[in-house]
Amino acid sequence: MALELKDKGLAQVEAITSALQKFGEAGASIEQIKDKLTISISERTLQRRLKEMQGELGLVTATGGSHARRYHLVKTEAKKEEEPKEKEKSPSIPLTAESQDVLTLVSRPNHLRTPVGYQREFLEFYEPNVTSYLTPAEAQKLFQLGQVAVDDHAAGTYAKEILQRLLIDLSYNSSRLEGNTYSLLDTERLIHEGEFADNKSAMETQMILNHKDAIEFIVNSAEDIDLNRYTILNLHAMLSNNLLPNPAASGRLRAFQVGISKSVYTPLAIPQLIEEMFELILEKARRIKNPFEQAFFIMVQLPYLQPFEDVNKRVSRLAANIPLNRKNLAPLSFIDVPDDLYISGLLAVYELNRVELLKDVFIWSYERSAARYASVRQSLGEPDLFRMKYRQPIRALVAQIVSSTMDKKTASKFIEENSNTIPAIDRKKFIEYTETELLSLHEGNFARFMITPSEFRHWYELWSGKKPNIRE
Repeated sequence: MALELKDKGLAQVEAITSALQKFGEAGASIEQIKDKLTISISERTLQRRLKEMQGELGLVTATGGSHARRYHLVKTEAKKEEEPKEKEKSPSIPLTAESQDVLTLVSRPNHLRTPVGYQREFLEFYEPNVTSYLTPAEAQKLFQLGQVAVDDHAAGTYAKEILQRLLIDLSYNSSRLEGNTYSLLDTERLIHEGEFADNKSAMETQMILNHKDAIEFIVNSAEDIDLNRYTILNLHAMLSNNLLPNPAASGRLRAFQVGISKSVYTPLAIPQLIEEMFELILEKARRIKNPFEQAFFIMVQLPYLQPFEDVNKRVSRLAANIPLNRKNLAPLSFIDVPDDLYISGLLAVYELNRVELLKDVFIWSYERSAARYASVRQSLGEPDLFRMKYRQPIRALVAQIVSSTMDKKTASKFIEENSNTIPAIDRKKFIEYTETELLSLHEGNFARFMITPSEFRHWYELWSGKKPNIRE
């Protein structure tokens, strides 16, 4: 059954917050708070909630002695109105009505969203193989999409076969979701040739290299690793290598409070509780039988706990591939995932404990990934409208790059320069699609770009260092 939580504690915190807001900076006594409550709470429960809001949640402060104590809401720094940015159009991700509702809730300004802390019931109420984020129909659909011809081989066989392509796709897309500006071609040059991209920061370069190490770890060790402490801590150590202020924090659970940017959610701060919830996440994840439910469970619960100082989302995205690799299912590389919807889906988990939006993104993303890696796959429905819209300029750029025998560095700059004629809202996606066409070009498909065999041969030898198998 789908997970549904009726969190009484959260409702009480929200009611107390609303009551305190009526008293402003002056604050209120416990009697005054109780008088303004819109729900019934016993005095003992009210005292306990106020203590939690003072401590773990950090929402309330208290002044005065025990007989004259007044409670005050913690002031939050007023957030300046950000300049409205031209948002990138999200690809046609179908959203359920529930996801649309969630998106509306988390898109409100921060001051209209209720501050909330970690709700351990969100994890504790989840019963593996009884509770389920994915419906049976959704799980079956994903299994049909992800099946490949090597499903009865040793764990990780399929991922090893496509490793070189997976390294580029997953490194690029996971880093892109963190704001990394490396292009697809930049990523390919760095991973395969060790060539740093011009005008990119050392941090961005390190992020890509860390992804490469982490992906090779989960693929090459597929038979030996699991969703356990050893694996997740080492995965974090690889992904955070040389990126944290304190190098000793790599591969270690955090011991202090962290905040979430652009969110009213405050994660746990007590190290013992972080440790306890971390172990419970892994214990429950290992008991889940369906690999897709395992993958999505990790994508929900690891970022929600924020067990590490930083790099939590990256760990969850790569860890989600572990159960898929073990079953020789197509990997999840987050191709074309819009960063705004992905972040909104996580905000819904953080602030509302609702998974609908992130689930829609997860399912759509897996459809794209499975289609990329399947050797034989039936059509997934309608043609890609974005690719159809820019068919001619993409074709023209690819043909020009091949006929002019450009290397990867020159081609990357050429695409970026010639994308200036594309509307700003579509430019980033246009560059990615054009680079994808180049990386997918081989002796069996180049004719559709009106490229001659001799042009392709000369370009391919420079591009890959190999001779194409062309018989004219």
